Amino acid sequence: MAKLTGGQIVVRSLIKQGVKIVFGLPGVQNDWLYNAFYDYQDEITVIHTRHEQGVGYMALGYYLASGKTAVYNVVPGPGFLNSSAALLTAYGLNAKVLALVGQTPLKTQGKGWGVLHESKDQLGIMKRLTKYSDKVNDIKEIPHKIQKSFQEMETGRPQPVGLEISMDLLMSSDEMAFPALEKEKQEIEIDTSIVNRIAEALIHAKNPLIFVGSGAMDASEEITALANYMQIPVFAYRTGKGIVSSRNYLSHPVPAAYELWKEADVVVGIGSHVRMPILKWGTDEHLSFISVNIDINDHDKIMTPNIALTANAAQASKAILETLKNKIPQRTSREKEMQVLKASWKEKTAYLEPQATYLRIIREELPDDGIFVDELTQVGFASRMLWEAYAPRTYLSTGYMGTLGWGFPTALGAKIAKPELPVITVCGDGGFMFAVQELATAVQHKIGVIICLFNNNAFGNVQNMQINNYGNKVIASDLTNPDFIAMAESYGAHTEKVSDFDSFRQAIQKAKKQELPTLIEIGVGIDMPSTDQFKSMPKLRGVN
Repeated sequence: MAKLTGGQIVVRSLIKQGVKIVFGLPGVQNDWLYNAFYDYQDEITVIHTRHEQGVGYMALGYYLASGKTAVYNVVPGPGFLNSSAALLTAYGLNAKVLALVGQTPLKTQGKGWGVLHESKDQLGIMKRLTKYSDKVNDIKEIPHKIQKSFQEMETGRPQPVGLEISMDLLMSSDEMAFPALEKEKQEIEIDTSIVNRIAEALIHAKNPLIFVGSGAMDASEEITALANYMQIPVFAYRTGKGIVSSRNYLSHPVPAAYELWKEADVVVGIGSHVRMPILKWGTDEHLSFISVNIDINDHDKIMTPNIALTANAAQASKAILETLKNKIPQRTSREKEMQVLKASWKEKTAYLEPQATYLRIIREELPDDGIFVDELTQVGFASRMLWEAYAPRTYLSTGYMGTLGWGFPTALGAKIAKPELPVITVCGDGGFMFAVQELATAVQHKIGVIICLFNNNAFGNVQNMQINNYGNKVIASDLTNPDFIAMAESYGAHTEKVSDFDSFRQAIQKAKKQELPTLIEIGVGIDMPSTDQFKSMPKLRGVN
């Protein structure tokens, strides 16, 4: 057995779990971990950023684009808290992200001595942001607790986990053997009687609908096959885009379901709570809700389902389809009807200009598997209604967290996960400045993302509402910005400033050929048309 430091044991354990990239920032509590990263740099790469929020968002983007577990490392206290918005967003997005967090020496913890980076009950904070968190109390625990962390992400509902390791354990040493690590694969045994009930409900339904969310991201093939066989329209909003390709006539954005909700008799949520339609459009005794979810505790979060199936989305969809095939032939095509729905939705959203044209140009310049990263800006809001996603993991969104400033650093992580693909994010000037310093990271590590920066010198959406909804009470929404072009060039990034749609397209075409990041600045006003009207659709049914 080799004698290794705690830091080396951590790194060897990560390598054995298949980790090849860690996003992190060094600091004194993690010195011996980074010594180990240096020792094993031929097997594992550290991508370092200019702020701890950057490492968290980059890890999140890496997972969202690839589906592979991501790891980030920060120092304790302020370092951990700087990353916590990204960790919370990962929690909301069901992301497999391991937060590997440093800690003060064991003998100082809980004493309130005021040692560097001390915080009260850091592990307690971490537990509230993750599915599972733990601390290492002895150097010999390290391999087991890292394995346990990965196991928690791989079983049941995938969500982030945290592991705290103190600096004295990282610098201590011991002989350590690494036993073969067997990953338990906990397949949930599907209840065939429930599958049969779902099949019967779909067979007898007159107007069934399917809604998908992030819990169904790895079930694209199975859900598409089920929808095609039964000719059931499928609706996705922020986190479900691309599960069924937008080219499929059965695929629509969630707000378009409004037209069909009143007559829907069976609604199936696959990896989705179906939150917006149920809460905003109402339910009644004529609507049957079927929940397919890997987490048994999530079935009744919004309403109690008539039928609940606990299973992963791919496994469940395949079982339901196989049962249906044994009972009925494939349903007659509804293409003509669904194309009318698509045309109707396009007509309803035609007023969203110039957002629609910007999004159309980006879509045309991205390959089918190119990656688009949403942001909290008007073009980003419109993308939830208008973006056509042709494959899973190609439209990245914060989901219900709505985390302003996530777009640029998350796009960096996505590009690292998929270096062969173009990655484009749309940012407002307000949100972009949250992580503007990561331009240095993008240049240093040659991460060639394309940033479409829509600049109105304001928190534009906020100011628009202040003017139109609150009697022109404009406060705390005007912004003083730098010269974005000069600033980006000072970092070494490529830049383009455009004033029309043709030059915007040309800038994207040019940016796709660059190894380094490109910032494309587009000057806009704050008065872009809002998508808010779709949030205020009146109820269609009496509340059950």
